Amino acid sequence: MAPDFRPQTLALPGPLQLDSGQALEHVEIAYETYGELNDRRDNAILVCHALTGDQYLASEHPVTGKPGWWERMVGPGKSIDTARFHVICANVIGSCLGSTGPASIAPDGAPYAMRFPVITVRDMVRGLVGLLDGLRIQRLHAVVGGSMGGMQALSLAANWPERAGRVLVIASTSRHSAQNIAFHELGRQAIMADPNWRGGDYYGDQGAPDAGLAVARMAAHITYLSEDGLTEKFGRRLQDREAKSFGFEADFQVESYLRYQGSGFTRRFDANSYLYITRAMDYFDLAEEHGGRLADAFAGSSARFCLVSFDSDWLYPTAESRHLVHALNAAGAEASFVELSAPFGHDSFLLDVPALDRVVAGFIE
Repeated sequence: MAPDFRPQTLALPGPLQLDSGQALEHVEIAYETYGELNDRRDNAILVCHALTGDQYLASEHPVTGKPGWWERMVGPGKSIDTARFHVICANVIGSCLGSTGPASIAPDGAPYAMRFPVITVRDMVRGLVGLLDGLRIQRLHAVVGGSMGGMQALSLAANWPERAGRVLVIASTSRHSAQNIAFHELGRQAIMADPNWRGGDYYGDQGAPDAGLAVARMAAHITYLSEDGLTEKFGRRLQDREAKSFGFEADFQVESYLRYQGSGFTRRFDANSYLYITRAMDYFDLAEEHGGRLADAFAGSSARFCLVSFDSDWLYPTAESRHLVHALNAAGAEASFVELSAPFGHDSFLLDVPALDRVVAGFIE
């Protein structure tokens, strides 16, 4: 079920035209800002969030009470220094943390549910560009994103090249692979198989498809980790017991961990939003959007690019970043690339990797 809270929002002045050909009316974008915008309005950095992220990158989450998801990176004196930069983070359309999504009220007074139009990453960025227009920020000092946030950063650079001077893409890709799509489909089917999903019309007091959403989160969370990381953290150690139970409770620590991740997720996220956002990621293919040649997506771009990958990330492995760098080079764009060593898998961009801090600080300087 969508969380109940009142975020800071900006209403777009007109309908948002979507890649599907539909138009979304009365769109609101929820966002947070950190640091002051200077008089020239040229010190803004847009940070784009990942699949299950939100706008609370450096402030307490209003639902969970947990610190912001990138608080270690964003703040006074940190790698993205809010004493120097005005940092913006917005919840994407289709999500459930305040921006218009499936749980939002449609013009007829009922929640959209599955009447919400299917969206793309480029549609998400259209919403972000609308937010920037509303905030009267024409050109960003930088756009930064990890995972799905990196897709948004790339889409902004490809489709609105005049809007950002620097583009930092971390642990991301130019298109979703068949394996990525397969994992997402597993999660979507888990949600839709939950009897409480009811074709997406579960808003109210009848119960949400929490069991299906929890399984979807558990399956996805495995892809964010590395085998070495799981082995080091959990191995085959038992959870609060001396011997196997010979039953189907959480005998192993790793089982208990995944169940905790799944149940906690249902308290802050909407199942329909999970369906829509994963579908948007699966549709993402920058080369396809630009005539089939990835380099053409960045033709004539004047931005500086930096691509970062992690050696333990098997969800978006280093080869994906190298492919992007080759396309940027072919387009004549200024691009740098670094592969960092970290044991945490795809989630490394969210965790304590000091080398990433240095790369981020150096690039946006």
